[in-house]
Amino acid sequence: MIAAQTRAAEKFVDSLSHLKAEARQIGKVVAHDAGLLEVTGFDYPTGYGGRLTTADGKTVMAEVAGFRGSRTMMVPLSEDVALRNGTRVIPSTISTQALVGDALLGRIIGPMGEALDGKGPILTSDHWPLAGRQNNVLRRGRVKEKIDLGVRAINSLLTAGYGQRIAVVAGSGVGKSVLMGQIIAGVDADIVVVGLIGERGREVSDFVETKLNGLMADKTVTVAVPADHSPILRLRAAYRATAIAEYYRDRGKKVLLLIDSLTRIAHAQREIGLALGEPPTMKGYPPSALSIIPKLVERAGNDSQSGGSITALYTVLADGDDLDDPVVDTARSIVDGHIILSRTMAEQGIFPAVDVARSLSRVAADIVDDDHHAAMINFRRHWSTYEENRDLILMGAYRAGNDDAIDQAIARRPDMLEFIRQPSQAYVSMPESIADLIAGFGQ
Repeated sequence: MIAAQTRAAEKFVDSLSHLKAEARQIGKVVAHDAGLLEVTGFDYPTGYGGRLTTADGKTVMAEVAGFRGSRTMMVPLSEDVALRNGTRVIPSTISTQALVGDALLGRIIGPMGEALDGKGPILTSDHWPLAGRQNNVLRRGRVKEKIDLGVRAINSLLTAGYGQRIAVVAGSGVGKSVLMGQIIAGVDADIVVVGLIGERGREVSDFVETKLNGLMADKTVTVAVPADHSPILRLRAAYRATAIAEYYRDRGKKVLLLIDSLTRIAHAQREIGLALGEPPTMKGYPPSALSIIPKLVERAGNDSQSGGSITALYTVLADGDDLDDPVVDTARSIVDGHIILSRTMAEQGIFPAVDVARSLSRVAADIVDDDHHAAMINFRRHWSTYEENRDLILMGAYRAGNDDAIDQAIARRPDMLEFIRQPSQAYVSMPESIADLIAGFGQ
């Protein structure tokens, strides 16, 4: 008892010392330009926060984004703030932590952890670093177990596993958000964490009302920030969603993390990077806008020590349907698989519009059995053969009987499209998906 009291007293003294040190580090705003604050006397690392009092008496938060000489560059978390020259900046340690706990389940929160659903305050006591915790890379376990996502085309042809990171790539209006809602409704997971980053305000409320009303609603945490919020808040929302997923993985839970979208996260970092003076490199993106993608994606995966996992799906908006866009290319290079959605298929009324030939699961060969793998290869062979000769077939330039592989691909095309089709409200289990594939396309 005495030892415990002694440790508590030492902890209290340490906290007082920390507060005194912070008090000596109060900064002062000396310039405000292009959405950035130049602050002197604020010697803290990037990502650290500070509180400021505006000219009309309100309190706003700002975050350290970089440095310019001896001055600290900070980004306000609220736009169009009225600040006087010389405004004091008081350090805020809580800005680097995310409040986590079971009180978040079934709730919708904002980028700062505030409740958005009108259900009252969220009472949590645990914390998790927004930037995550550094662990030994050997704690990352292999992907060895299939995860049921409830979508036949993905379960059978792009089989995913617990701990896999997947990019869902498509242009605007092709069905990414609808597919995410279908996966939430059918996934076999303990916890679902959804990050709606930079969406239109209408789409946020639409997603909440139509996609989060199934059996997983009470096990889902949603972090939402619309497109009209500051770029630092959009980044905060992505970090917060990932931190919540990491907390539950550390408790041994199987977590599904869905981030929509990775492109808007890169856009937010681009705004900050350009304001700090970073040179634009690839198609207007500064280096920091692309380097943030692996920092987020690498936080997902399996934890061999806790036994938990984060299976992550990141939607990626292909601007102008350009699959060579820098964000798309960077995302595909770091994830464990990608699902390409085809605008052509979507225009034909096929949902989900999965382009089988250009989509890939890098772990599928390690987690499926031989019969399933053989049927998967057979399906992809017929699909690719048809796509390679599509122009000849549609123009009538191909004459039946000239090539047996093309004849088979043409004959099986209706069956393949019917296999891909699945109503957005329908659920197809993993065993049923595999059985359908083997029955229709097994050798």
